[in-house]
Amino acid sequence: MKMFVWLLIIFMVLLVVFGVSIFNKLVRARNQAKNGFAQIDVQLKRRHDLIPNLVEAAKRYLTHEEETLSRVISARNHAQSLQDSTHHQPESPAHMALFAQAEGMLSKALGQLSAVVEAYPELKADSMIKELMDELTNTENRIGFARQHYNDSVMFYNNDREVFPNNLVSSTFGFRPLSPLVFADREAIAKAPVVDMT
Repeated sequence: MKMFVWLLIIFMVLLVVFGVSIFNKLVRARNQAKNGFAQIDVQLKRRHDLIPNLVEAAKRYLTHEEETLSRVISARNHAQSLQDSTHHQPESPAHMALFAQAEGMLSKALGQLSAVVEAYPELKADSMIKELMDELTNTENRIGFARQHYNDSVMFYNNDREVFPNNLVSSTFGFRPLSPLVFADREAIAKAPVVDMT
């Protein structure tokens, strides 16, 4: 009987140690995903800060393109207000969809501005515009890398919390799934540009 009690105690201790290790693994994975989202936030803030400078520099050349400029500023202000006014909630699919939609609208408006810049050689040749466009391109690349890192971290975290026996610990201690950051126009992004050489 005494041997049975000792075996039961050892089993319970091992069970607790195993549960604690799963709990700690889930905490680390969740924190890594949240850190990934914070990196996206930093790069988006940088992009939001660059846009007014770009629009201001382009204004002197694009007096008759006021609608394009105002669309860029409006989209930027909307995206920035969403970023500034709320605590991001990667656990909320609705919040992540709204966040992605705002940033997608800003990317679309920036694409239109970029097309306008390409159409005006004197604007394209301006060193300030060129520098700001290069900086914006670099920032867009950083956002892409940060988003990929975040989405990978979310996938690993969600997998960790759903597999057995981790799902017992995650459901007991309230580890909710995180939502990846997916842009609505990802099909358009994935398409290769067509070059017409005729």
